[in-house]
Amino acid sequence: MSNVLEHYHYLHEIPELGFEEIKTSAYIADQLEKAGLKVTRGINNTTGIVAEIDSGVPGPVLALRADMDALGHIIDGVPCARHTCGHDGHSSVVLTAAQELLKEGAVKRGRLKILFQPAEELGAGALAMVEGGAIDDVDMIFGFHVRPLEECVVGQAVPAVLYSACSTLEATIKGQPAHAARPHLGVNALDAAVQAVQAVNTIHLSPGLNWSVKATRFLCDAGVTNSVPDEARVVWDLRSQENGPMVLLKEKVTQAIINSVAALGAQADVVVLKEMPAAEIHDEATAIIRDAIVDVLGEDGLLDTKTTPGSEDFFYYPVKRPGVKAGFWGLGTNLVPGLHHPDMHFDLNSLEIGVKIFKSCVGKVLG
Repeated sequence: MSNVLEHYHYLHEIPELGFEEIKTSAYIADQLEKAGLKVTRGINNTTGIVAEIDSGVPGPVLALRADMDALGHIIDGVPCARHTCGHDGHSSVVLTAAQELLKEGAVKRGRLKILFQPAEELGAGALAMVEGGAIDDVDMIFGFHVRPLEECVVGQAVPAVLYSACSTLEATIKGQPAHAARPHLGVNALDAAVQAVQAVNTIHLSPGLNWSVKATRFLCDAGVTNSVPDEARVVWDLRSQENGPMVLLKEKVTQAIINSVAALGAQADVVVLKEMPAAEIHDEATAIIRDAIVDVLGEDGLLDTKTTPGSEDFFYYPVKRPGVKAGFWGLGTNLVPGLHHPDMHFDLNSLEIGVKIFKSCVGKVLG
């Protein structure tokens, strides 16, 4: 057996939020250096790491990417970080694969780069790695994600997961304060925010498109119960299976918010908190992953491509560097009750399968 479970158990116990993965990145970098890999820490002044295996023989440059950050939750009224998206599993798999590939001398041509990126949940980690030059010389990049039980079980894997574009918009709505006994002297920001939510709910794009928009946070408090509140903040989550419709959806949502609150005499400032692009996956990369899955799990373990309304900042790599061929696959893990659920858990035996699939991918490109 490999070291994947040892790595997982350690990383699982030290969850850290995006760009705060101090202990996580230190552990990973230390393990890579002990194995003999060349390691560069602090990519773009972040916790990002790039490790490298150079064969010394001309050939392509392949990258494997893992994300390191945990999610922020409020559990029993207490803010905390918790690994509820499986990034501890992702890092463990890619770390183990890198150690074994070097030990086995599996990189026989070209170079293998190992990327451990921060802040995937913030939608900013991949951008930071790109801006730090992590993939300037990369020809192909592979990433993966553990999948929920309803999509994929242990012993199965998906060769391509088509993620959606996601944008998070926040509106700060300004009204006019007043005593609750004299509401005609004020502009109720709470009323305006409610109207904005209803206005966004009336938006329609073509029924042929795969999209959604919904309010996910509503904050408004005058501090007392007998005053008209003068400020409210509302957050909306926008999803689109394609990048083009997302541009139109953001425009429609922004105008719906601004116009609806203006009808009540309020004003709205709308900003984008974060966004991630829809999947851009290369056929050649997917074919390599498909063959690797069959090598490890047989034809019965190979599933069809999956489409998901979830989002992944991995796709900034091919979007920002169009020449890079990207592949992104899904690993069956019997994950329940769901990603981002505070009690998310999965079959840890699946991680060994992930290591083997990644090693097979590397062998096909650099072997």
